[in-house]
Amino acid sequence: MLIRRATLLDETMCDIRVGARIDEVGEALATWPGEGVLDAAGGAVVPGLHDHHVHLRSAASALESLALGPPGVVTKDLFAQALSQAEPGVDGWIRAVGYHESVAGRLDRHLLDAVVPDVPLRVQHRSGAMWFLNSAALSQIGLVDHVDGRLRSTDPGWSDALRPADTGLAELSDRLAAVGVTGVTDATPDVGAEDMVALMVAHRRGEFRPRLRFLSPGKKILQDDRLDLDDLTAWISCRHNANRPVAVHSVTAAQLVVTIAALRAAGSHPLDRIEHAAVVPDDALPDLADLGVTVVTQPNFVAERGDQYLAEIPPAEQGELWRVASLLNANVRVAFSTDMPFGQGDPWAAMRAAVHRTTPSGAVLNIGECVSAQAALAMFLGFPEAPGRPRGIAAGQPGDLCVLSQPPAAVLAELSADMVRATIIGGEIVYNAQ
Repeated sequence: MLIRRATLLDETMCDIRVGARIDEVGEALATWPGEGVLDAAGGAVVPGLHDHHVHLRSAASALESLALGPPGVVTKDLFAQALSQAEPGVDGWIRAVGYHESVAGRLDRHLLDAVVPDVPLRVQHRSGAMWFLNSAALSQIGLVDHVDGRLRSTDPGWSDALRPADTGLAELSDRLAAVGVTGVTDATPDVGAEDMVALMVAHRRGEFRPRLRFLSPGKKILQDDRLDLDDLTAWISCRHNANRPVAVHSVTAAQLVVTIAALRAAGSHPLDRIEHAAVVPDDALPDLADLGVTVVTQPNFVAERGDQYLAEIPPAEQGELWRVASLLNANVRVAFSTDMPFGQGDPWAAMRAAVHRTTPSGAVLNIGECVSAQAALAMFLGFPEAPGRPRGIAAGQPGDLCVLSQPPAAVLAELSADMVRATIIGGEIVYNAQ
């Protein structure tokens, strides 16, 4: 198809011929027979956004789950009210997501039994690391004698006993396309070959339109109570010896220190990634630059959870949270993601958070970590396999584009999903606001 009167970020106006890849960029391009034409009317056209760290099945399930945490549920009374009104899904379970201790304290089976005694109920912590089950749910999976109903997500001993809900991907696909997302990287740690094949089939059939990339099996999740430097070093070495990069999940300073030590011992790969990097001490910045890793981080959590960080994290440590500008200034490659569904899946909101660092109450967290709007946008434009290297609008580049309704200056001033006019994947319009 041919996009006429497109304005690039450098304010150049041009026509763009696009198929599987961008074929031609120029002025007053002739229309080919049978070619579709979209008039951008001077609106900005950028490469399609790529969300570099999401959890697809969880995100699809979350659309059909009860939201049980901030900002909608913030007190114990609202927690009980929401659960008492919840209806079981087609599998007979109530599934709730997004819980945080600030709502009703530390959950266990007994607290859940008091609210939902007879219907199987599982509640996921907003971090995704923990599930809380009531007694009816524990009975369903053969753990009737479990002490407290608190189960780690990474423990296959109980999660394998659950019958996963048959959640479709079409609604999630539509939502992503509507905000200009043309590709995602699934970072689910335990995704198996069978599910990867199923997701790729859903993509080929058109049920899920954005392009797919997977981190597994090259992803490692660290826990502070299981930090084994030798084991991590050996795992990284094994991957690198096969010329394969690694992606290491790091959300605490201790996890980052161990990851850096393991990468130094094992040697680095040019496509190695560190996921989240929620806490980055000053002395880790030169190490990350020396290793050449790409940090895939989520500034949206400043906008979504910043007030709790300000209340719970000592002031002396708040400057280490969700850093962006410091990483860039240290010459560390950085890319953004939303961590959907554990973060809200709007990349434009994540960009705004990177620019303004504003918490829900209006406070500013780490003003020194703010970046420009153009820099924030670029961090959603990286190649799937190399997130820190932005794609551009030029012949030979992927044919995945986001057409916006306003010129670049207005787009960068607002950074709003409402400006997405059309989303194009492989030269085909998959979303058209008109």
